[in-house]
Amino acid sequence: VQFVESGGGLVQSGGSLRLSCRASGIVFRLSTMAWYRQGLGNQREMVASISSVGGTNYLDSVKGRFIISRDNAGKAVYLQMNSLKPEDTAVYYCTALEIMSWGQGTQVTVSS
Repeated sequence: VQFVESGGGLVQSGGSLRLSCRASGIVFRLSTMAWYRQGLGNQREMVASISSVGGTNYLDSVKGRFIISRDNAGKAVYLQMNSLKPEDTAVYYCTALEIMSWGQGTQVTVSS
C-alpha cells in the first residue's frame, strides 16, 4: 500500500493550491479516501473525505473553501484549497479510511 502526495507549497493568505495523491496497492474504486493534516504541535485531523460513490464530508473550518474529488481510473484523489488562511498551514496526508496508513505528506504553508 502506498500513498504519494504532491502539490504543496508556500502561498499567501487568500491564495489557492491543489493537492494530488496517487494510491497503489488498494482497491481504489471501493475505498473511501480522505485528506488529513497535521500542524506543528497539533494532532492529525481529517480535513475531507470522499466515499466510493462520491459522497463528501468536510471539517467545519474548511467548508466552502476546500473541495475533494477523485479519479477512480487514475487512482487519484485531489484537494482543491481556496481562500487559504495561515491556520491551514500543515503537512497534508491522504489515506484510505479502510487502511489508515500514511505516506510522506506534502507541506502547505500559508503566509499572512
